[in-house]
Amino acid sequence: MIRIGILGCGRIGQVHARTLRTMDDATIVAVSDFFPEAAETLARQCGAEVRSTDDIIASPDIDAVVVGTPTDTHFDIVKSAAAAGKHILCEKPVDMSADNIGKLIDHVDKAGIAFFTAFNRRFDPNFANVRNRIVAGEIGQVEIVTILSRDPSPPPISYIGSSGGIFRDMMIHDLDMARFLLGEDPISVYATGSCLIDPEIGKAGDVDTAAVTLTTATGKICQISNSRRATYGYDQRIEVHGSAGMLRAANVLENTVDLATAAGFQAAPPVNFFLERYEQAYASEMRTFIAHLSDSSVAIPNIHDGLKAQILADAAAQSLDEGLPIPV
Repeated sequence: MIRIGILGCGRIGQVHARTLRTMDDATIVAVSDFFPEAAETLARQCGAEVRSTDDIIASPDIDAVVVGTPTDTHFDIVKSAAAAGKHILCEKPVDMSADNIGKLIDHVDKAGIAFFTAFNRRFDPNFANVRNRIVAGEIGQVEIVTILSRDPSPPPISYIGSSGGIFRDMMIHDLDMARFLLGEDPISVYATGSCLIDPEIGKAGDVDTAAVTLTTATGKICQISNSRRATYGYDQRIEVHGSAGMLRAANVLENTVDLATAAGFQAAPPVNFFLERYEQAYASEMRTFIAHLSDSSVAIPNIHDGLKAQILADAAAQSLDEGLPIPV
């Protein structure tokens, strides 16, 4: 039985708790949150205790922690949890600074713990199916990967200012997915971006519409398109073109019913919220983490994957500022 402490009882902490409550080989021992009411509510739902973050990290009756706190708290929490020998599932980004993630790698390696960077999209059943079929050779050698990721609406301006920008906050998932599907690391990043949705986002120092081109050493290309606005729902699609064919994963719709009239066919819109769209992915992610703790041969995206995605996000931000491709 893997004994879990949940640090952060907001939306993502609640999502992980729901999965853990259904598992026979894991149990939630304690939770913590900056807001006592949030911690008490989740603790009641899980039959867990409310403890401070420091107490959870130090507690001998906890094997692993789920870090769902604000990003600016991750460095200290991960460093302390590693020193205490706790296995860690940490939400992205691990830290806004690639240098800080490098420092944490030293602590994680020294402690010999499992560290899972929570890139949940790797565990989406459709995206995982595409990856498995690439590995199986169904489309030959990968040549071009296309990733489309568009949110229904922008987050609050108050969030934009502390988010690290669209590349580190939003596109970092797609940058990890690019590595996942390409099968090798990009060596060049070229980014462009505009503020087309809300001028206040520009005043906060960010863009709301962005595109990035990644190139690998063998010449493979990935094109990523991000927008903070999609009037038709949460738009999440990938396409992988190879030497022998193409694989594509379409949007998950609210339902599978088509309406046909003289005007043509009409389908339901995509689901409108990331928690709905990636519900299965979050559940599979947590189950994989717990399985890894029981059998380390089960692969997980580790802290090095978190660092590589952060480096790509930093390079994209630099490319946007300089208007030039950035070598990685």
